[in-house]
Amino acid sequence: MSERSSSKRRVAGSYAVSLVSIMLVLFLLGVFAILMMHARKLSNHIKENIGFEIVMNSDVKEANILRLQKELDAMPAVKSTEYITKEEAITRLSEDLGEDFLDWLGNEANPLLPSIDVRFHADYANNDSLSVLESQLLENTDVKEVYYQKSLVDLINNNIRKIATALMIISLILLVIAIALIRNTIRLSIYSKRFTVRSMQLVGATESFIRRPFLRSGVLQGFLGGLLADLLLVVMLYGISKRIPDLTLIQDIKVLGAIFVGIIVLGVVLAWFSTRSALNKFLKADLDKLYN
Repeated sequence: MSERSSSKRRVAGSYAVSLVSIMLVLFLLGVFAILMMHARKLSNHIKENIGFEIVMNSDVKEANILRLQKELDAMPAVKSTEYITKEEAITRLSEDLGEDFLDWLGNEANPLLPSIDVRFHADYANNDSLSVLESQLLENTDVKEVYYQKSLVDLINNNIRKIATALMIISLILLVIAIALIRNTIRLSIYSKRFTVRSMQLVGATESFIRRPFLRSGVLQGFLGGLLADLLLVVMLYGISKRIPDLTLIQDIKVLGAIFVGIIVLGVVLAWFSTRSALNKFLKADLDKLYN
């Protein structure tokens, strides 16, 4: 009775170690996936706030400005526009300076010009797209000039491209490490049951019959490991959101949901393949190798 109890404890301990190992590996993968999501959302947020200002001529009619704004809003590249009148421009400048700008002018007329502030969708916030639009706008006689920082746009896009490449390489390396760790963990778990496998073979059990309970157990471990990893990720995100409330502004619930589901699916798939691979080795191993 004591021997049976001891055997059950060893099996339970092996199962628990395997489950915790799978959970931690999937948790790390989830953390990195969420990091990549936030990096992408942050880069899009930066791109979509690049300043692009269309300065109008002083004598242009407001109806013409509003018509141009409506045309811009209809473009797929444009996320939002804002018409800034002369008076609004003076008010904003005064707020930035901390004193009334009109007091400096005395009796002079307002020198500021009306303008349209444009924000683009992230995919179009690059110098190639902006240059094409700039050329089109300058053909309009109502437009005096178009202003945006070309060097800043290039700098932002180059840095984002470098960061994205680095994150992709690291994610692939991490995925390979995760696969290796989960495979070795499950292999060690099955190794402790190798003599049970051989006993089942000796009594005439087919390979599919032997695999079935192990695969079921492996899939369950992968599912539970993914579920626990998701739970840890939820706790982590909740704690971070309490400390950094603004982080919720760049979170995408749909992408987060896909990551959580993906972690569980990945855990199940990796556990299934790892269990099957490890079992095949012991099913075809010679008796002498079982003692090595």
